[in-house]
Amino acid sequence: MRILFIGDIFGKSGREIARRAVPALIERESLDFVIANVENSAAGFGVTGDIAETILSYGVDAMTTGNHVWDKKEVLDYIPRQPKLLRPANFPAGVPGRGSYLGRTRTGEPIGVVNVMGRIFMQPLDDPFAIVRREIDALRPKARVIIVDFHAEATSEKMAMGWHLDGRATAVFGTHTHVQTADERILPNGTAYLTDAGMTGPHDSIIGVTTEVALGRFLTSMPAKFESATGPGRLNAVIVTADRGTGRATAIERLNLSAVDVEALAAKSVTEP
Repeated sequence: MRILFIGDIFGKSGREIARRAVPALIERESLDFVIANVENSAAGFGVTGDIAETILSYGVDAMTTGNHVWDKKEVLDYIPRQPKLLRPANFPAGVPGRGSYLGRTRTGEPIGVVNVMGRIFMQPLDDPFAIVRREIDALRPKARVIIVDFHAEATSEKMAMGWHLDGRATAVFGTHTHVQTADERILPNGTAYLTDAGMTGPHDSIIGVTTEVALGRFLTSMPAKFESATGPGRLNAVIVTADRGTGRATAIERLNLSAVDVEALAAKSVTEP
């Protein structure tokens, strides 16, 4: 089974490159399931129902989020109705939405997706290490392959989650920093791990925000309204190959594709018989 996980889709630039890349990657890489983090897909801050539905139309099968999930208030009505859009499972009880999803691949095989959020340098939430185990245990009788999006700031906390779930999850992918790391590996008990999947969006920026505004805040310490950068996007993602029977990862590959790369990929998929 081959699963694509797309790093944080940021704004219009991120949505556009995902729109071009996802169908072509599904074809080229023989993908069975596609997951995308979409918490910044609405102008860099939050997600709306309309945008979520648009991203699903690209061929995305499940969507994860993080600390920006509630930035667009209209999502409060949408997320309880759309099981494919997750929010971190360790939000307190009673918060709208859910933190895990049991999906089906293109051939009908079950696959689980879990979304949790870290606590170091983040808002205080319930214990992600305990809750992720609870969510995995609930999915395990129905799905051997389970992918975890750990939305966290600290590298150490992400690495701890990878080791915590080694042999329990098929893959643990970090999100939130918008900077793709180069530490992909398969841990000893068969869990694929990457500290951060990166960002799908405008990389001529400061983690998606216009350079001038973000740099100005560092230089002056004065408040300023962040705005999503524009320009050609870059797709950061990761592909994991998993054994259907055991749920163990057998391969992991990072993707870092420019707009030119994606256009070439899309053109090839159209022209080839």
